[in-house]
Amino acid sequence: MMEKGIIQIYTGNGKGKTTAALGLAVRAAGAGLNVVFFQFLKQGNFDFSEEKALKGLRNIKIVRFEEKSPLLEKHINIKQLKKQVSNDIKEVFNAIDNGKFDVAVLDEFTHVLNLGLVKEDHIIDKLKNKPDNVEIVITGRNAGKELIKIAGLVTEMKEIKHPFKKGMKARKGIEY
Repeated sequence: MMEKGIIQIYTGNGKGKTTAALGLAVRAAGAGLNVVFFQFLKQGNFDFSEEKALKGLRNIKIVRFEEKSPLLEKHINIKQLKKQVSNDIKEVFNAIDNGKFDVAVLDEFTHVLNLGLVKEDHIIDKLKNKPDNVEIVITGRNAGKELIKIAGLVTEMKEIKHPFKKGMKARKGIEY
C-alpha cells in the first residue's frame, strides 16, 4: 500500500505518453503494488502488445473499454458513446475507491474529456476526492488547465521529429 498518491499527467503531441505510463505500471507492480490500467478509445483493429505483456503480471489488471474513438471512426453515435463512457467512468472510480488498487492508469483519458464525452467538472471533483493512497496516472494529448491544476506531476511529451511524417506506418511492438 502506498503512503500518499498523487495525480500524474503525461500529455503533449509527442510519442511516449502511454509508454511512460506502462513503465510506471510495471515499476509499481515490481514493488508489489496493485495496478489497474484502463485504456479508453482504443477499440478497433489494433492488437495492442502492451495488453499481452501486462496480462502476464499478476498484480496488474488491464481493462480496455469497448468504445471506439470518434477521432478514428467516421460513423459513431455520439449519444451512445457518451452513455458507454459514463458507464466506463463508473467502473474506473469504483476501482479507484474500492481500496484494491494502489495505482490507476487512465490511458488516453484526456481525449474523453476533450471530446466532451463526460463532464469535466464531474471528473475533476472525483479526482480531487480520490483516496489519498491511490496514485492516478492520466495520459493523452491536450490536458486541460483544470486537470493540470489538480495534478501533482505533469510531463509534456514534445514531438521534435517523427517518422510518421515521412510515411512510416505504426510498427507492432514499437508503436502498438
